[in-house]
Amino acid sequence: MDSSHSNLLTSLPSGYRAVIIGASGGIGSALVDHLRNDENCADVIGLSRRHDRLDLTEERSIEAAAKGLGAEPIQLLICATGVLGIDGHSPEKALRQVEPEAMLKQFAINAVGPALIAKHFLPLLDRKQRAIAAFLSARVGSIGDNRLGGWMSYRASKAALNQIVHTTAIEYARTHPQAVLSAIHPGTVRTKLSEPFAGGHRTVAPDEAAASILTALDGLTAEASGTFIAYDGSSIPW
Repeated sequence: MDSSHSNLLTSLPSGYRAVIIGASGGIGSALVDHLRNDENCADVIGLSRRHDRLDLTEERSIEAAAKGLGAEPIQLLICATGVLGIDGHSPEKALRQVEPEAMLKQFAINAVGPALIAKHFLPLLDRKQRAIAAFLSARVGSIGDNRLGGWMSYRASKAALNQIVHTTAIEYARTHPQAVLSAIHPGTVRTKLSEPFAGGHRTVAPDEAAASILTALDGLTAEASGTFIAYDGSSIPW
């Protein structure tokens, strides 16, 4: 990886500790690579179902993974998880295509899972120094920006995630005044998740997306905690 991509998180304290959930995915693995090239990052822990048996639908596995990190605080947490198609079901084009089981699985992975990540990992955030926690959302999760319809289960699950992040940010502002929590849209990234649905949209490589995500998060202040932003740092309507 190009060394010019390192040091993208200058706002975090020197020797910061980072945790990436979903590290085996396209964006997650690219985030891990960038952080390993950051001389200010002392420790990068990548966790995933594939390598660590961290299953978003199994709270015990999430709790065990968090406990396995020990008591040392972390300054960066990114939950780079999500699912678009479920058990062969593509995103719905119309209301008549809604399948209850598929919709529930979307919510289990895209909303409930990240909520459990927050429940067990956010207590490890540094209370005394700046810390960042980000959860990968999607622009289609915006209610205000929805002009095309369709994709009901995915849109609704990501909208639920955004509410979870916003609500959690209010709670954590009371105990972690320097922390910033954010839901972030990574753009249309060339991964297995998005490839079948990219259409004519501009896509970016995971490496580029990861760099943009880290740069955008670096620019957020504690006052911006609980916001929904895009990879370029711009605000997205709820």
